Amino acid sequence: SNSLMSFQVRLAIAEKALKCEEHDVNLPLSEHNEPWFMRLNSSGEVPVLIHGENIICEATQIIDYLEATFVDEEVPRLMPEEGSMYYPRVQHYRELLDSLPMDAYTHGCILHPELTVDSMIPAYATTRIRSQISNTESELKKLAEENPDLQDAYIAKQKRLKSKLLDHDNIKYLKKILDELEKVLDQVETELQRRNEETPEDGNQPWLCGEFFSLADVSLAVTLHRLKFLGLARRNWGNGKRPNLEAYYERVLKRKAFYKVLGHVNNILISAVLPTAFRVAKKRAPKVLGTTLLVGMLAGVGYFAFMCLRKRFANMMLSIRTRQNYF
Repeated sequence: SNSLMSFQVRLAIAEKALKCEEHDVNLPLSEHNEPWFMRLNSSGEVPVLIHGENIICEATQIIDYLEATFVDEEVPRLMPEEGSMYYPRVQHYRELLDSLPMDAYTHGCILHPELTVDSMIPAYATTRIRSQISNTESELKKLAEENPDLQDAYIAKQKRLKSKLLDHDNIKYLKKILDELEKVLDQVETELQRRNEETPEDGNQPWLCGEFFSLADVSLAVTLHRLKFLGLARRNWGNGKRPNLEAYYERVLKRKAFYKVLGHVNNILISAVLPTAFRVAKKRAPKVLGTTLLVGMLAGVGYFAFMCLRKRFANMMLSIRTRQNYF
């Protein structure tokens, strides 16, 4: 599986039933720092969508582009028409959920596993991510020297990395943002309760903003899946806490497009490890045709030993090779 923002775009593509060729950009192998990728997106962040002559970066812009470009009647819309009663509701929750500092939760839970319960992250990831961040700083400095045309982009990325590390390793900051997360999820819980109360007993089960699955649901579904992976589920919706949120997550797990793209929460770690363990980092840009999505494999979770995976290796490799046929 992929980075959080890549997940969002892939889920939106699947929900809209669009065809798209995917290329994995392996974050643990620093492929997103390669010059060919930095020339596509100077921030060095995934995902990136290439559609014809258009190159679109940043998940929100990509999803908005998909909504604006693919408007045929047979293509499901995930954003209500402007002016409808649903538009501001969807936009509010989409912006609210997308503003959550998910990278801080991810790195913070790896660096401070005592904040988590039932985390899917292996214990040795803490040591590895510290080493990886240190190595990345040196790597960015070297790449800046080797690629004068990208020097400003590499230096800017190096500064962002240092700033993030200071915050993400600060236990007080992490506790603060986790408390703020609970307030956001309280809003979501209340909204889900409101949907249940306004839906007739014989009506269709509602989603976050109505009977339809919207971009707000894309953001919420991916967010909950990542929180589960990090070991933050019990804190936020376990043991009867926020029952509407818990029921929502169980329901979204069974949704066809969601299962196709994200699958079981364990797959986040498995699919991050296999491409890292069994291939060498790409140094050249992939050849792309038509509509292509460059997505990032999850960083910071380290490696699995081959012996732990060999029984499932054949099936997992088949899944990775056929990933471009998902849509």
